[in-house]
Amino acid sequence: MAGELSFTRVLIANRGEIARRIQRACRKLGLEAVAVFSEADRDTPFVAEADYAVCIGPAAPAESYLKVDAILEAARATGAGAIHPGYGFLSENAEFAARVEEAGLVFIGPSPEAIARMGSKIEAKATAEAAGVPVLPGYRGADQSDDRLLEEAQALGAPFLVKASAGGGGRGMRLVTDPGAAGEAIAAARAEAKGAFGDPTVFLERYAPRARHVEVQVLGDAYGHVLHLGDRDCSLQRNHQKLIEEAPAPDIPDALRSAMRDAAVRLARAIGYRSAGTVEYLYDPTRAEFYFLEMNTRLQVEHPVTEAITGIDLVEWQLRIARGEALGFAQEDVSFDGHAIEVRVAAENPAENFRPETGTITLWAPPGIVRLDSGVEEASVVGHHYDSMLAKLIVHGADRDEAIRKAVAALDEFAVGGVGVNLAFQRALITHPDFVAMAHYTASLAEMFPCGWTAPVPDDETRALAALALHLHLAPAPDTPWQSLAAWRLTEAAGRAGAACYWSDDADAPIRVAGQGARLKVILPDGTALGVEAARLTAQRLTGRMDGAPFTRRAHVLRSGDRWQVHLSAPEGMTMVPLRTLEDRHLQRASGAVGGADTVRAPMPGAVVEIRVAPGERVSKGKTLVVLEAMKLLQSLPAPVAGLVAEIYCAPGDTVAGGAPLVRLDPEDRT
Repeated sequence: MAGELSFTRVLIANRGEIARRIQRACRKLGLEAVAVFSEADRDTPFVAEADYAVCIGPAAPAESYLKVDAILEAARATGAGAIHPGYGFLSENAEFAARVEEAGLVFIGPSPEAIARMGSKIEAKATAEAAGVPVLPGYRGADQSDDRLLEEAQALGAPFLVKASAGGGGRGMRLVTDPGAAGEAIAAARAEAKGAFGDPTVFLERYAPRARHVEVQVLGDAYGHVLHLGDRDCSLQRNHQKLIEEAPAPDIPDALRSAMRDAAVRLARAIGYRSAGTVEYLYDPTRAEFYFLEMNTRLQVEHPVTEAITGIDLVEWQLRIARGEALGFAQEDVSFDGHAIEVRVAAENPAENFRPETGTITLWAPPGIVRLDSGVEEASVVGHHYDSMLAKLIVHGADRDEAIRKAVAALDEFAVGGVGVNLAFQRALITHPDFVAMAHYTASLAEMFPCGWTAPVPDDETRALAALALHLHLAPAPDTPWQSLAAWRLTEAAGRAGAACYWSDDADAPIRVAGQGARLKVILPDGTALGVEAARLTAQRLTGRMDGAPFTRRAHVLRSGDRWQVHLSAPEGMTMVPLRTLEDRHLQRASGAVGGADTVRAPMPGAVVEIRVAPGERVSKGKTLVVLEAMKLLQSLPAPVAGLVAEIYCAPGDTVAGGAPLVRLDPEDRT
């Protein structure tokens, strides 16, 4: 591919935040960007911001973002000369890269041969060994018979991992701690690998129980120049999915760090690698050793932290390399400045087993002091068809301590309404003593939160200030006819001071706000009265004095369905307090809105995968009734009560809306 190539228009075969990120790099180089989108993404920011946009199919990825022919046809129709795959979808599909080149287009990434070679974990480890890169002890042979695998498992000894050769993201992986369970684990890993990747090939390797995930960013051009851009730590993970990433990887001996970086460059050179890529390692601090895991032949989600400490735009250089430019700098020109942390913002509820969240974003108020790579904005619709990650928050500090402080400050300013997100959970992770002390590892989430994570509960002061913010938001301007001529609301009589009442979901008694003008009183449900002076709500800031102590909180008040949401910065981070006025309570009662404890409803839009009960069947409380798929995750919906299955309203394969009734029970206490 060496030599000058010419293209002025780039098709981005991806969506969301990474599509917008690539668009920014295209604009920087004076290139036009073509967006391809599914019907579900028609009104998204990345489509609106593209120079050209082409719909390539329905919402399902297999019918749109994974449809090679449709993508190539869109490139031909728009005159795009190159295709950038982003990450995920087709980014590490060697056949797709080959098809792009066969069509006379430039694939912005490595060669199809390099992708294929690193795509097989068995071949990748063999290539790494040949290049002098350490690998974990294990078995990666071609003989996949049960006898041979069990024999090798016995020789390796527990604990060890059974892993899919073609896999990723933890699929097709089983941990074996009891040698007697090896046969069952191998069979299960094979079956999952076959279903997920179409390839049942597995391999075995030693398990390092308290290892960290460390990776090295490499960059190569078409002329054989390869260098590294430092390392990253991605050890905070859930089910092998990264949560928080940072660069450089902290607490690694200098000699070992240099060995990691040099080994990554050797491997990239051995396969003639061009473009941006990442060599991933398992780092065992107890042995002071590192082992090759895999090579990602694409741009990584966490690439911004490397950009932050090096000042090098990775996507820009992907584009430059793809059009035939040589790297404009050498290894000695790469310097590393400070420390960077990336926090993934996802539409999920970590307090409820990371249940995906869907809906319309009614409030999107990120902090203005940090980099935010986002795929959404206010009024964006978050559906169930794709990954739950909405954005990435990136901070840069002089050192790790400063980066952590900046990340916490940014999370405390970030307010999102309409859709639940994981910001409070990420704040709990980044402030956890294990993370601060670098005592965490890839499987340490269970130790950090042994009973699971619970969302913080607002304290009395935060609840009081939330009610005060809503009161000020609803109050008319002072000295208006609405206060002097007639009752302006149900909660305040004309011509005299009244007391407005605000109910939270978990309290039987309201919070009352009494008084007028500069002096108010907030009365909590337990009767505690707090004096408030000079309270103001302006420019999303709530200020004043409470019992003589000044307060300043960032505050956003918005309507959501049948209630108000008050987003308020608090000691535990940005907190959302739902509140209802007296009018809302009256309307709720009048509408007969009650929660049906006998009906299982879809918690979000999704597809019905399985129904595990039949009409007339007696079920116990907690038994799984329906399995729903949303945002690539399976949700098991349990029976809320014991009883008989009265009606089933759905069938496998159905697409259902959020809140749709799925199964109705006749509770046991009525039967």
